[in-house]
Amino acid sequence: MSNELQTRATVGIALICFAIGALLAGGVVFWVLLSIAGVLMQAEWADLMGASADAKRMSMFAVCVPLAIMSPWAAGPSFLAVGLALGGFLFAVVATRSPRIAAGVLYVSLPVLSLLFLREVLPNLSGLLLAFWALGLVWTTDIGAYFAGRSIGGPKLAPSISPSKTWSGLGGGVASALIFGFALHVWAGLPVRLAAASGILAVAAQGGDLFESWLKRKAGVKDSGTLLPGHGGVLDRLDGVVTSAPLAALLVALPGLL
Repeated sequence: MSNELQTRATVGIALICFAIGALLAGGVVFWVLLSIAGVLMQAEWADLMGASADAKRMSMFAVCVPLAIMSPWAAGPSFLAVGLALGGFLFAVVATRSPRIAAGVLYVSLPVLSLLFLREVLPNLSGLLLAFWALGLVWTTDIGAYFAGRSIGGPKLAPSISPSKTWSGLGGGVASALIFGFALHVWAGLPVRLAAASGILAVAAQGGDLFESWLKRKAGVKDSGTLLPGHGGVLDRLDGVVTSAPLAALLVALPGLL
């Protein structure tokens, strides 16, 4: 194993363990972890948009408002948080004079709100299962896509955006997510419709990965940040969660969608 892959694996395992610990704790602990991640994601988003130092600070301030209202000590993951996320976006548009920088407030707030909703929507272990499903399918998608792409190769998925991604990697990611989803169905009681939707969410996660790759290519950078050795920035690590978690929350909140 190369030093780079070893570093990536070590940091990845540590991050997963940390996330699972926060998931198990739930409540304030989970909210604090997601809020810290959200502020860091907004900072990296602002950097990708070429924001000035003042504009970056104002956008980070704007995202703190919806994140704060999501606290268990406040309104929690509610419609009020959605309204404040929209309000934070509008404030950031005025404060930064850049809708592109301000868009990060929504880009960050929605997945945080979704994960908190999934964790708190049902009492006890049911909420824990839903949130673990939403996060775990992204992890398994990334792992399956990496190893399938490396071992099978083949046609590129989007060579102008991310030259390393292949169609075989996408297939491996979808297959891994489906296996994970149905394993949770068999051993933990995850509803079968959600287990079946894991493949769709895997595609959404890969779409989020490609979107961030496009943003980085436009910004002329390799990673969104340098905080996580072997992974880059927080956005690099959570790009798939950004797109898949809101969809997972919708599927749980609106069963008629699937």
